[in-house]
Amino acid sequence: MTISIEQAPALQPLDEYNQSLMSHVHPIDWVNPSPVDRYDLVVIGAGTAGLVVAAGAAGLGLGLKVALIEKSLMGGDCLNVGCVPSKCLIRSSRVVAQMREATAFGIQSPDVIDIDFAAVMQRMRRIRAGISHHDSAERFRNLGIDVFLGRAEFVESGAIAVKTTRLPFKKAVIATGARATRPEIPGLAESGYLTNETVFSLTECPPRLAVIGGGPIGCELAQAFQRLGSQVTLFHKHGHLLDREDADAAEIVQQQLLQDNLKLVLDCTLEKVETTNAGKIIHYRQNDKINTVVVDEILVGAGRTPNVDGLNLEAVGVNYDARRGVVVDDYLQTTNPRIYAAGDICMNWKFTHAADAAARIVIKNTLFSPFGLGRSKLSSLVMPWVTYTDPEIAHVGLYEKDAQEKGLETNTITIPLSNVDRALADGETEGFVKILHKRGSDQILGATIVARHAGEMISEITLAIATKQGLSALSTVIHPYPTQAEAIKKAADAYRRTLLTPRTQSLLKLLTKFS
Repeated sequence: MTISIEQAPALQPLDEYNQSLMSHVHPIDWVNPSPVDRYDLVVIGAGTAGLVVAAGAAGLGLGLKVALIEKSLMGGDCLNVGCVPSKCLIRSSRVVAQMREATAFGIQSPDVIDIDFAAVMQRMRRIRAGISHHDSAERFRNLGIDVFLGRAEFVESGAIAVKTTRLPFKKAVIATGARATRPEIPGLAESGYLTNETVFSLTECPPRLAVIGGGPIGCELAQAFQRLGSQVTLFHKHGHLLDREDADAAEIVQQQLLQDNLKLVLDCTLEKVETTNAGKIIHYRQNDKINTVVVDEILVGAGRTPNVDGLNLEAVGVNYDARRGVVVDDYLQTTNPRIYAAGDICMNWKFTHAADAAARIVIKNTLFSPFGLGRSKLSSLVMPWVTYTDPEIAHVGLYEKDAQEKGLETNTITIPLSNVDRALADGETEGFVKILHKRGSDQILGATIVARHAGEMISEITLAIATKQGLSALSTVIHPYPTQAEAIKKAADAYRRTLLTPRTQSLLKLLTKFS
């Protein structure tokens, strides 16, 4: 029996690029397959975690029967409303910033930079559509996976239903992701607001934009829209942006946002929103005073809420929390031993690459760990992350405050980019490489990089931590000259110089006499 699917909400505007995207990630003529008697693995959610689990299990050549269920768009947030579209906007906004900086490089900067916001968004849609075939329903069907488009819910411990179709399984994986959290602000819903799910459908740049949330998502999009023509007001409940990062790293980004003429409202509480002919009025409390800001649009980027609704998890004994998501152990197993979870639905690391890494753990633990033998742990991962502001902040491992809480004695080596030749040549001296290591050892505990392309630099340190290579090993790595990544070698060399004690110098002096 075949069942036609319900049509997913289409991304706007319905131009050729979005139509191409939809034809890949939720084709309107898709017909769900007839289910097999029992699947080895059923995956709910076709975002990064779900796609990797399904493709990995089906691609092993073992004849495993795999089903993949998606109620909305294949590719999940990353392709459709997250990583891909946001980085396209950020790239365009960086071009604007570089044009404004041109005079410092001996090139006359134009008096007026003509930003065609509609063209910026069209470029984003074109790129997004151009890569969407990688996550398409057809591609995964060709991998031997039964792809079901529609809503899924558990109906019993060993079966999932998609509408009236029952899919029995041996093991199942929940990978339904998360969505933007809506702040409980009176009048916000009535006034209307944007999230990452709707902001990329804009075709006109809002002249006045409020962004709620000073974390990575809020800062990235606030800076991008400011540079692309909005007057952005960024609201944050704490006294400093990017609270998770070290204060010295966050301060550099905060100062850059101010240089971009973005308005910051910190240490504030949003009281209410009302709609008038003049625009949306945001009432906020700061320093025990009520102030107002009038804007045209409001973008909410304050937190993520796990997508646990409608899965009927109670029926299969899967514990969950409405705010934290599905409860899993270190092996990503839920309270039902036949059901696992991966990605934003259950993890504190809400990154695409974290979902990918967790999916690989799930493949091993669900299919290749009989009686629990040889299972992999989530806690074994060395996880880097990047905030894609300009400059970027990249981090891996422990922060100094984390090390202090663990009672570890540490030393920190910081190399300012102003000491790096390539950064001087690039005019990108606002930033640093900071490496935290165990006192009395070259063991790297963590690192933070602030640079325009910090995300391209952090992997070298991530590899060192993952393979237990210390600063001494990094010191032996030959870096091309000139590159900004030389700052990493400079940090490693700085550690090596601390080993040159008077006793060591005496020994070396003795050796020279016999050389």
